[in-house]
Amino acid sequence: MTKRSPFKYFKTSPEIIRLAVMLYVRFPLSLRNVEDLLHERGIDVSHETIRFWWHRFGPLFANEIRKRRVEGLKSSRWRWHLDEMFVKINGERRYLWRAVDHEGEVLESFVTKTRDKKAALKFLRKAMRKHGCPEIIVTDRLRSYGAALKELGADHRQETGRWANNRAENSHLPFRRRERAMLRFRRMRSLQKFAAVHASVYNLFNSERSLSSRPNFKLNRAALAEWRGLCAE
Repeated sequence: MTKRSPFKYFKTSPEIIRLAVMLYVRFPLSLRNVEDLLHERGIDVSHETIRFWWHRFGPLFANEIRKRRVEGLKSSRWRWHLDEMFVKINGERRYLWRAVDHEGEVLESFVTKTRDKKAALKFLRKAMRKHGCPEIIVTDRLRSYGAALKELGADHRQETGRWANNRAENSHLPFRRRERAMLRFRRMRSLQKFAAVHASVYNLFNSERSLSSRPNFKLNRAALAEWRGLCAE
């Protein structure tokens, strides 16, 4: 039995929907910015339509990207970098925990109200349930990490040090730019949803340009073609 296409009852072509969602998630653009960019290309849709597309198809695209990258994430068990971000929601401080591997791949994003041992333990269990336990876990000096890892029996894997966690710190920058363009978040649920989708899209298009020459980068840049094929079956 063939799987029903998620675009079946939409009058707009799947190519336009994929383009709109990619522009909104990948780049620091507002819904109205995306509306203007599409209008320049002769596509007349409102920003509310783009919002609906994002809510409907963003998680679908993210899930398919994650399924396609499962085999490539086996190397992520070598070294993880863990860090937490401060995010304001309606004027209240919340914490976005993120796990990044040694290549900058965002493995897990998790939102909590606190950053104590209980929150760190919940985050680590969720990440390890999906990706296994890494050989090395690099963190800052937040005591919650040490207490949570000790309970999990992985405290001997922890590493801390000055500048040791720069990989995680640098991976926050694209999300910070996106957060400013969205004028922050209003609910923890919407933050969790966007962080998960943004992580998958970031992983797909994160090609480490600085590590390869321009000709090799052009030959290996297949992310856009892969994006155009999402949910195509």
